[in-house]
Amino acid sequence: MNAVFTSEKEKNFIQNLTKSRSFMPKAFVVSAGAYVAYRALTYSYSKFIERNVTNKHENFKQKQVTNKKLFLEKLIELLKIILPGIKTKEFGLLSIHSIALITRAFLSIYVAKLDGKLARCIVEKNLFKFISLLLQWIGVSIPATFINSLLKYLEGKLALAFRTRLVKYGYELYFQKQTYYKIGNLDSRLSAPDECLTEDIRMFSESVSHLYSHLTKPVLDLLLVCFSLNSMANKRGQSWLKPVMLGTFVTVSTAHLLKICSPKFGKLVSEESICRGNLRTVHSRIITNAEEIAFYGGHKVEHNLLLKNYNMLVNQVNKILGQKLWYVIFLNKYESISSQLTLIIALLCFDKRGAFLWNASSNISEQISERSQTFTTSRNLLLSGADAIERVISSLKEVHELTGFTNRVYEMFNVFKEIHNDKFVTSSSSKVCTYAALDNLESSFEVVFKYGQVVCLNDMPRVQPEYTKGDIILKNVPIITPNGDVICSSLSIQIVQGMHFLITGPNGCGKSSLFRILSVANKLYYVIIYNNRVINYTEPKFKPKEVPYMTLGTLRDQVIYPDSVSDMKAKGWTDDDLESILDEVFLKYVVTRENGWDSISDWIDVLSGGEKQRMGMARMFYHRPKFALLDECTSAVSIDVEGKIYQSAKDLGITLLTITHRPSLWKFHTHLLQFDGQGGWHIEEMDTNARLSLQEEKEKLMTQLAGVPKSQQRLKEICDILGEIE
Repeated sequence: MNAVFTSEKEKNFIQNLTKSRSFMPKAFVVSAGAYVAYRALTYSYSKFIERNVTNKHENFKQKQVTNKKLFLEKLIELLKIILPGIKTKEFGLLSIHSIALITRAFLSIYVAKLDGKLARCIVEKNLFKFISLLLQWIGVSIPATFINSLLKYLEGKLALAFRTRLVKYGYELYFQKQTYYKIGNLDSRLSAPDECLTEDIRMFSESVSHLYSHLTKPVLDLLLVCFSLNSMANKRGQSWLKPVMLGTFVTVSTAHLLKICSPKFGKLVSEESICRGNLRTVHSRIITNAEEIAFYGGHKVEHNLLLKNYNMLVNQVNKILGQKLWYVIFLNKYESISSQLTLIIALLCFDKRGAFLWNASSNISEQISERSQTFTTSRNLLLSGADAIERVISSLKEVHELTGFTNRVYEMFNVFKEIHNDKFVTSSSSKVCTYAALDNLESSFEVVFKYGQVVCLNDMPRVQPEYTKGDIILKNVPIITPNGDVICSSLSIQIVQGMHFLITGPNGCGKSSLFRILSVANKLYYVIIYNNRVINYTEPKFKPKEVPYMTLGTLRDQVIYPDSVSDMKAKGWTDDDLESILDEVFLKYVVTRENGWDSISDWIDVLSGGEKQRMGMARMFYHRPKFALLDECTSAVSIDVEGKIYQSAKDLGITLLTITHRPSLWKFHTHLLQFDGQGGWHIEEMDTNARLSLQEEKEKLMTQLAGVPKSQQRLKEICDILGEIE
């Protein structure tokens, strides 16, 4: 009796399902009609807008096309860097990753079919077959789990390989032609190159690797799912046209709506990177200038500055999170595509007569088992397909983010390349270019400059220096600041070995700028040389500064910088020789104090101001240059020690070019180059005794004159007391 009752219920269930046949084409027609109506309304609205703002609309569309084209061009250029060829590590990782993605896609199809067979065994109550299939399922889960983990591992390795390529490429550009110097002193387009070289490259590499995984696997899943569903439909004599039409309609309409509602994530992410870089820069400034900030008690100002930059970052992140909130809500709404696509199952389950395609079976239990298997398999396949479509559509947001990272990285490399070609851009808007060099050529080899003018440096012709052994010769060389100010219209000087120059003049007259020219720090930006002559650079020069640079490394590295230990040994130097050098500058005790040459410390903080200056002079003795450019490099050293160091340098045959305010150093120089602060200059031989006597007379007169106001004030007080008129 129970069996008959169950059989009757199953028949009623089947009949109710067959009655739903008429619903399927109706649902499809209604959906298609809704889509057509939506498109008609959209078209009418666009025509209405077009009649009012035709030009604006066309310009906007053209701008969109241009932006997409530029993005693709920039992305292709960066892809050429991270994938330079097929015989590379990156291409090998990409190939292995692709094979793993294909394997995982086929495993998904196999597991879906296995789930269907398990469902059939449960309905049939076939225990032994169920156990056999369950063991297969467990056996498949092991490689499937491994491949899932392998995909994440390969994605990380691929991102790291891409990042390594970009970092090496970026570092090579960064350290060529002194770009690291010019990017901060002569150009203002990159406010935080360290952020671009670290975080932006990392985010771009991870985004490219992640997008490859999240686009390749869904596409493979879709192809395999469509192929499997088509095979199932063909076996049952059903056409694939209806499912494809319905699936295409749902997918296209969803993608179109998401495209309309998607925020500009690329621009938002790019602005976030800028805010993050600014915050890091402020932190770096505080660390670098901590002593000065503490001395002035400027912690409140720096605190407010940090909070200001952090709040800007917070506001930008909140803006992105707010945009993502509504976008994800809308996206999740349309993730119901998976439930909509399950309608396709019904199209596979019914024939044109409204009966099940497999109702020829005589056993109802067998029909139910087969239906359960087919439904489970189809459901898993369609859920995989819907998930694949959802991932492809949601990847559009990541593509927009990739746009921002691509722009940042590409623009950084582009700025580096333009700096290599001596094209600089500054943000100074207060100064107007009043002089164009190309419009004032007096001959093919000469340009006339005037003091106080502002020149357009990017328009000026460039020259290449000639490297020769001998003297330093400057002919008609203007000294120009990075902002284009001419501070010396024309300088001609010949410095022969053994001519020790003392360089003097007021602040801002061009003393340090001349040293930049001579050290080739910005030879093509400050120096414009004509008359068929350029700077004749001599053998290596050395430029100790007022605060020498302390590199990261051992005590030995501080003396031999920028040489390495292998370079030092190749030159024949030993640690005993370095100790003798430190003895020359009265720093021998530092070796014992810091526990030997191999000790590593933060030398900027460990060494005092005077010790750092003497360490800079020790580097000069190590390198033994023919010319030394000394810019207030011993201002924190006692006069007696300073004199001994200068005398030792002269004894080694080093020609000294010194900027100093100490009269005690005059006796170590033979010539004087004096700037007047108005663009003029003159050279004369040093008469040390005469200048020292004049200096003493000057100091005596200044002392006497300093007491005159006090004497006058006292005289007035006495006259007031006596009642006399002064």
